[in-house]
Amino acid sequence: MAKSKAPAKRARKAEENRLRNKAYKSRLKTAIKNYESALQEDNQEAARDNLLQVTSLIDKSVNKGVLHKNTAARRKSSLVKKFNSVGQ
Repeated sequence: MAKSKAPAKRARKAEENRLRNKAYKSRLKTAIKNYESALQEDNQEAARDNLLQVTSLIDKSVNKGVLHKNTAARRKSSLVKKFNSVGQ
């Protein structure tokens, strides 16, 4: 553990950030699973709604600093590709 106040505070902040990032990533993974299950069921309406929700969560994660912008772009691109391939 840190010996002075400043490093102790940084350790506390790092732990808070870790837990926040973990929560955002968990929420994002759950939304992606819901989207992919809607695609498996061939439910275009639900898949479209879930895709909009997932892209919104991905963008929010970038703004919060949880995901890198290129990672977010790659994930959104792959999700849209899946949607377009099933729709045809």
